[in-house]
Amino acid sequence: MSAIIFKHEFKMHIKSVITWSLAVTALIFLYFSLFPTLARDAELLNDMMAEFPEELLMAFGMTGIDLASVLGFYSFLFLFAQICLAIQAANYGFSLVSIEERDLTADFLLAKPVGRTQIMTSKLLAAFSGLTITNAVVWISSFVAINLFRDGRPYDTKPLLFLLLSIVVFQMFFLTVGLLISLLVKKVRSVTPFSMALAFGTYVLSAFGSMLGESKLENITPFKQFEPSYIIQNVAYDPLALISVTAIMVSLVGSYLLYTKRDIPSAV
Repeated sequence: MSAIIFKHEFKMHIKSVITWSLAVTALIFLYFSLFPTLARDAELLNDMMAEFPEELLMAFGMTGIDLASVLGFYSFLFLFAQICLAIQAANYGFSLVSIEERDLTADFLLAKPVGRTQIMTSKLLAAFSGLTITNAVVWISSFVAINLFRDGRPYDTKPLLFLLLSIVVFQMFFLTVGLLISLLVKKVRSVTPFSMALAFGTYVLSAFGSMLGESKLENITPFKQFEPSYIIQNVAYDPLALISVTAIMVSLVGSYLLYTKRDIPSAV
């Protein structure tokens, strides 16, 4: 029965997975196709960057990076890919349970000979499988785009691997936190406003927290914890990433507890 639930949930995600995968691929290729032209005017580009306000550079995670280098430019465009990945994962998290409750079809599933824990696990695995496909597409498109448009410039694969590996935890944060929030609120009428609020809210908090200088609120957001420029420059993860790992664990435990005790609305 759990396998049937997994297949059903995965089929529900497949169109979304294809759409998001194509969108992120297009973004990576479109942005990185500009690299050869910009890199040829490396000195002019870096001089232009030097004229930008420090607060603006901090907001976009561009402090200390060389946009004329392969990985420096990639770390800049990767921020926009992160926003897409955050919205996708948050969408899956908020819709995991709420759509069936909204459409009053959850009671049909719960009437089957399968426990709520198994249902939740099957749904999470299906959502995670969809996100993993998008993750794999990002890996492939990144390496292909870089090697197509790097214009013969060298780059170190190790920092790139560290950056791409961060996607898993990044996705899981928005998936699990979105799920937890959906179980804390009485009813999610539409998934999109919630997922957009979570994704853009954490991004804005990271960007403006850096601009304020004294604020520490940005430290709680994955956009700060997995800042592309930091990972590329240090070939390591910010210790703050442990906050995301903790948030994932707490969200998972909380979601299971809430779902097993939740009063499910019935169509009858």
